[in-house]
Amino acid sequence: MILKVYTSLLLLFLINSVWTRTVRQVYDGLDPDHWSHYTSECPQECFCPPSFPNALYCDNKGLKEIPPIPARIWYLYLQNNQIETLSEKPFVNATHLRWINLNKNKITNSGIESGVLSKLKRLLYLFLEDNELEEVPAPLPVGLEQLRLARNKISRIPEGVFSHLENLTMLDLHQNSLLDSALQSDTFQGLNNLMQLNIAKNSLKKMPLSIPANTLQLFLDNNSIEVIPENYFSAIPKVTFLRLNYNKLSDDGIPPNGFNVSSILDLQLSHNQLTKIPPINAHLEHLHLDHNKIKSVNGTQICPVSIALEEDYGYYGNIPRLRYLRLDGNEIQPPIPLDIMICFRLLQAVVI
Repeated sequence: MILKVYTSLLLLFLINSVWTRTVRQVYDGLDPDHWSHYTSECPQECFCPPSFPNALYCDNKGLKEIPPIPARIWYLYLQNNQIETLSEKPFVNATHLRWINLNKNKITNSGIESGVLSKLKRLLYLFLEDNELEEVPAPLPVGLEQLRLARNKISRIPEGVFSHLENLTMLDLHQNSLLDSALQSDTFQGLNNLMQLNIAKNSLKKMPLSIPANTLQLFLDNNSIEVIPENYFSAIPKVTFLRLNYNKLSDDGIPPNGFNVSSILDLQLSHNQLTKIPPINAHLEHLHLDHNKIKSVNGTQICPVSIALEEDYGYYGNIPRLRYLRLDGNEIQPPIPLDIMICFRLLQAVVI
């Protein structure tokens, strides 16, 4: 199970470089006689590398509008410009687009022509970070695999906007203006293959409703969340990485076994208001509890299995897997209690 999780995450984070490198390899041997043809098609504001003919680089050019995109282009780089509108005209011939980077422009929802994005039927990656969007654009291409909308002004998610995005694996909405009311019980309906959901740096006070069941990574840092509902994580049984740093969680806001979840390998609860370590599962490998209000640590109490039982199993038995424990910024005085080391025999680092 753990191997499968790590394999999936590796694919999620490295796929960009892998398939870009593969395309480069395919075209490294391109016949120079074809270069003039590709150059003649290239918009004068942009750069078309002869060794990578499927890519069009129009980034950092001070553009206010998108130039006509040649039919051969798969990868389109338009970041760091002054673009305010997305219209259908530049994309008329660009029916093979897989990747569009429009980060750091001035695009608003009113500047997006109706249906322009959904007509890009082969698009897999859409980057619209650091723009002026106030809601998630709709409709979106049904084959989309990654949607990055960080650092906009999004406060609204239109109903059903994600309902047909069955291939989406990453949704990044961090650093926007989302309130609890923006996340309804059906907001994420249809995201059956979502692996990473990032809603950090918004204005949430509650845990979001109906997170897709296959989610592996859930990032909720820098909100104002106070309570973890009872059995919340039973609905997302594959969650592996959970980040809740910089929230308002207290001991009373966490159910007795709220984080005692076998799927969670990395749990981050830094910069909250905890006075004690919540119960954890024996499978947990990384625990971040720095900058809370914890005064003492009792290894016997927080040990997820009986220390006596550990002795029976021996070193290679079912012992806790915790390898990293961070407790600095609390009110704990060193040294590290011996019972911590007795319980967590695989610990490689303790920050106190």
